[in-house]
Amino acid sequence: MTVPRVALVGANGHGRWHRRVLGPLHGAGRVRLVALVDTRPIEPEPAAPVPAGVPVFTDHRMMLAEVAPDVVVICTPPHTHLPIARDAVAAGADVLLEKPPVLCTAEHEELAAALAATGRVAQVGFQALGSVALTTLTDAVRAGRLGTVTGIATVAAWQRPDAYYARAPWAGRRQVDGRPVLDGALANPLAHAVMQCLAVAEAVGDGPVRPATVEVERYRVRPIEVDDTAVLRVRTSDGPPIVAAVTLAGEDFVPGEVIVTGSAGRAVLEYPTDRLLLPGQATAREVPGRCGLLENLLAHRADPRLPLIAPLARSAPFTAVLTALQAAPEPTLLGGALVDAAGTGPRRVLRLRGVNGELRRAAAYGALPSEFGVPWAVAPWRIDLTEPE
Repeated sequence: MTVPRVALVGANGHGRWHRRVLGPLHGAGRVRLVALVDTRPIEPEPAAPVPAGVPVFTDHRMMLAEVAPDVVVICTPPHTHLPIARDAVAAGADVLLEKPPVLCTAEHEELAAALAATGRVAQVGFQALGSVALTTLTDAVRAGRLGTVTGIATVAAWQRPDAYYARAPWAGRRQVDGRPVLDGALANPLAHAVMQCLAVAEAVGDGPVRPATVEVERYRVRPIEVDDTAVLRVRTSDGPPIVAAVTLAGEDFVPGEVIVTGSAGRAVLEYPTDRLLLPGQATAREVPGRCGLLENLLAHRADPRLPLIAPLARSAPFTAVLTALQAAPEPTLLGGALVDAAGTGPRRVLRLRGVNGELRRAAAYGALPSEFGVPWAVAPWRIDLTEPE
């Protein structure tokens, strides 16, 4: 069998994580790393040094023409995903596309059409979908262990320093050069939390999730164009409501919990660590095991009967939410006594006082902060996705 030839577009920044995945696969002879692409000089990565002889390009189109890879891993700014993916599949490659895959439903449909026309496939980089812990949770939902599911929620409280917002010209931006970027908490760093909830909703409805309404309160503690704190509620056409309560200005670190409430009990999945609490258990336990998305894509190429874990179609509800967020007003700026700072220089972080408790309350009750009278909350923005445009 021919060893798949893999190229990585976007080899710096988060691309170094992909290099750590590719390095061992290359060393074991499971793939052949044939090219790196980045507009900047390649940063060293001790955990996965670049194999000798691997060419480096600054333009993905030149790479595609000269190297002709079988698989292209795309880890570039969100607003560049569609044109690069379109070029890659037109050149005959399958793609592993970082999240968010695209930034609106029209782009999703355009990429889906390109895949259908070329016969190529796209896997989306929602790597937490490959966890055994998530499968254990969704199996429990389908088996009725939680009874009738009445709510799905997620809560996460992270911190991002000044350096995070200085990492690139598109950081914290709503648009760049007329194209959406949406580099906010919901769309980028905590997109996994939202997607995990949608995966649970799939299990509840035993099929695709169809968002019907989106309500959101978006806040920021910095002079950025997007949210660093948000509470989102999605009502679907045939399932329980989904609430995502997240911040990058947390007081204390909450890695990310998916909370599923049912008539027969409650389950909590800490998705970054794969710790799971199911009804009847006294404490959460780690459920080990993750299937890597690149490995899954390679296995699907070898045997198409093996399904992709995160095909483009599975991310359609997530993209529908992003489409709605594009129309939302600018996030409300919070400051003064509500915000304090810790650290100095590039490591300085801003923290929103009391935010962890309010996010947990939102997740527990399926409510938005304005609905339970949080003093700094503003009225939510709402859109009905079932109404014709």
